[in-house]
Amino acid sequence: MEAPSMDTIYQAINALYDNPNPNEKEKASRWLGEVQKSIHSWKVADQLLQQKKDVHSCYFAAQTMRSKVQHNLSELPQEAVVSLRDSLVAHLEGISPETSSAIVTQLSLALADLALQMTSWSNCVGDLIKLFSNKNDFVLLEVLTVLPQEIDSSSLKLGENRREEIKSELRANSQLVTFFLKECLNSSQSTNIALKIVKCMTSWIQVRAMSIQEVPQNAVIGFSLQVLRDHNSINLLHSAASDCICAILHCLEDNNNNTEVEKLLFDSVSSLEESYHMAVAHEEEEKAANYAGVFTELAETFLEKIILCAANGNAHFAMRSLELSLVCVGHHDYDVAEITFNLWYRLSEEVYERDYQPLTDVFKPHIERLIEALARHCQCEPDHTQLPDEGDEFYEFRMKVMELIKDVVFIVGSSSVFRQMFAVLQADLPWEQTEAALFIMQSVAKNILPEEYEYVPKVVEAILSMPEGTHPAVRKTCILLLGELCEWIERHPECLEPCLQSLIGALQDQTLANAAATALQNICAACRSHAAPHAATLLRAARRADELSLAPRAAAALLRALAAAVGRLPPEQLALAMREAAAVQLEGLRELLAREAEPRRGTRSDPVLWLDRLAALFRDVDAPAGPAAHPCLPAFRDAWPVVHEVMNKYSREGRIMERACRSVRFMVRSTGRHAAPLLPALAQALPVLYAVRAHSCLLYLAAVLADALADPTDAAAQRALARLLHALLPPALTLLAAPEALRDNPDTVDDLYRLCVRYLQRSPGALLAAEGVLPQLLSLGARACALDHRDANCSLMKFLHDLARIANSTREDDRQVKGETLALPFCISIKGQATNFIIFSEAISATLTQYGETLTFALLEASVLHLHSYMLSEVAEVMLELVWWQKRAGADWLASALRRLSRAPPAATDHQCWQFHQYAIRAEKCKEMTRLLRDFARLYR
Repeated sequence: MEAPSMDTIYQAINALYDNPNPNEKEKASRWLGEVQKSIHSWKVADQLLQQKKDVHSCYFAAQTMRSKVQHNLSELPQEAVVSLRDSLVAHLEGISPETSSAIVTQLSLALADLALQMTSWSNCVGDLIKLFSNKNDFVLLEVLTVLPQEIDSSSLKLGENRREEIKSELRANSQLVTFFLKECLNSSQSTNIALKIVKCMTSWIQVRAMSIQEVPQNAVIGFSLQVLRDHNSINLLHSAASDCICAILHCLEDNNNNTEVEKLLFDSVSSLEESYHMAVAHEEEEKAANYAGVFTELAETFLEKIILCAANGNAHFAMRSLELSLVCVGHHDYDVAEITFNLWYRLSEEVYERDYQPLTDVFKPHIERLIEALARHCQCEPDHTQLPDEGDEFYEFRMKVMELIKDVVFIVGSSSVFRQMFAVLQADLPWEQTEAALFIMQSVAKNILPEEYEYVPKVVEAILSMPEGTHPAVRKTCILLLGELCEWIERHPECLEPCLQSLIGALQDQTLANAAATALQNICAACRSHAAPHAATLLRAARRADELSLAPRAAAALLRALAAAVGRLPPEQLALAMREAAAVQLEGLRELLAREAEPRRGTRSDPVLWLDRLAALFRDVDAPAGPAAHPCLPAFRDAWPVVHEVMNKYSREGRIMERACRSVRFMVRSTGRHAAPLLPALAQALPVLYAVRAHSCLLYLAAVLADALADPTDAAAQRALARLLHALLPPALTLLAAPEALRDNPDTVDDLYRLCVRYLQRSPGALLAAEGVLPQLLSLGARACALDHRDANCSLMKFLHDLARIANSTREDDRQVKGETLALPFCISIKGQATNFIIFSEAISATLTQYGETLTFALLEASVLHLHSYMLSEVAEVMLELVWWQKRAGADWLASALRRLSRAPPAATDHQCWQFHQYAIRAEKCKEMTRLLRDFARLYR
């Protein structure tokens, strides 16, 4: 791109902000984006800031400058970086109080990001204070606020060494900054300046730059507490003050060895209860939420000490913080109550891990009050006619309440909660209170002991005898509660038939159908043997799914209920029932195949509707396997030709192909090795379909076939699986060989390596017999290590791990140690074929020897530069196996890989690389290697 003229730049900016034509706006936006990416944008931004023609051009310039500093600082030579710093300082010095805050923020971020990356600028904090103090305190406050915030920014790859260097510099200058903030606070009456001061202090506290010991003398923390004591404070300042106090409390949790400071902060924060009540009385919802956040942080700060004291039979002074949090749970706005949820999760976890009944008893009153308050929050609005829909904010809150109650209920006991809510139901209450009590019962129903005879029978009887005029929301929750009581019903089979009849009747009401189908699924899955005699009734209901206009999810749940019931029928009856149930879905598919109508999602013209029902039917059938033909096989035989036709017709439709493969997958899983007669047809069809359009789901289905049908005693099955693999691998590998193919096709990477894992485990001969494939897979794997896609990375690492583990467990010295000819750490289906296995292991070892060094470097580079930290545990497993292999082979691939890593900042030092190497080659457990990789990766990020 050639350097644009300033006139053209101004015209484009005007078009972006002022032109009413959306096409012109889009065109200007794209062009300005290209300008920002170009090397010329440094000069353009500087000139725009110098000319200060209008707000829009200045903002564009400031945003461009920040973006370039953050992402493209390496474009400038070292001497130009110093000039850039001076230019940014000059622009910030020229800012007036009237300047847009957005421009100030962008320029401050640009200077902060520059300071963080500019290793030659030592003591940048001291220099900034000297440059701006007494000249432009407002700008200095902004820069000092964003500087600590940017240290851990994912956009800035500073490396842990530079981050620690900067944090040390911040700690060294903390008293200077504290003094500066105190002077600003004393000299200014502006609320805006006070807000900046508090935010600045918060950002310094959050990076642990401020000492806990200095809290009593810290004027800004004292000011923040003063702001919180006054419920009439401006909302923005109140929110900033609460963030500041939460930050210092969070620091206190990590540095809890100063009793004097702990007591001071606890007393100061707990004294805010009266201010909270004043905020509630004046309907200041935002301030109430701020207080809830502070009280919750206070409780979490002292939680470990509270529990430790309680376990020893003592009461810690901070026990009152739990009471303060419960006061906030009682607030009428459920958003305020939700702020405290993490506290109760943590309390539950700590109590559960200690498993000490006297300790559990200490917190029973708190959890009882919590559940009682949550029941009130779960009440619907009286004028509503239905429960909130999925996706609704109140629906999501109720789901969070349900999860929280399930987590904490062990402290008080499920029966106690059930009894408490049952007592509520005895009163003549409005429908919304009744429904809320039933909802809480639903949350704990699965934890009710099957021997409970006092309350559950009465609840079940009341649900089954509900009058027709009962509020729809109450009926729906009753139905869901019945489904959650499935394990209790399993122990009381006399209740099963009336429950099934009631739920099947509820299917006719569209507002209740989904809940009824879900409840049927739960009950039939829990009561398979008892539900079998009712299979005919369920089959009739399933036949009427379309007549009842059931939603797709409800219809699928109904078929899963049917499958659970028929699974316990005698084999002949089961085979007949499965064929009848499948026939309904197959007839729907045949109708679609016979006409040329375009599929409409969610309607009868959508093949997915019928395929999902087939999948549901085979998914839950769980028929006991026997020596005779599997009772589900006849239904599978009926279904496959029709599903195959569907796949042929819609071979270019990814969504339909995925669901078709899913349905076949459940058919194969349900019948297991009994499906071997269908393997030749399946193995012949999949490569043909893959040649038309390379859907990765076909690779996934092939992996399922290998896992389920590979039988070392069945030569025909082994040959069919080998032909299938040899037909699928070349086009898949060709697809992924293109330059951007890995990034564009992560699902193919996932399913390809999943396929290879299954063959490695079940039919290794087929994988290794494919000439030249193993080297291709390892070469591709080395490239794919950097693919930042969780599923693809997981499958790749599993393949590499299993491959390396075979090599490790089959070396001569390993076999001698174990005293075995065949030593495998996981299941490989070649028992009794030791000679073949040795051939396989030698082929794997030879390939690993050739590609091991490349793989080690690819894994290490991906770990430090490309992969998220949560993905490194799988990488660690592979690295561990490779390290063990190279030690036995007398190689040191890891040292070579470390030498190849860049030393340009951000990077590890030579000493840190040496340390990593020493620890890594001694690591024996995956957790050790994972920690080493994560710590090492931080040096490059």
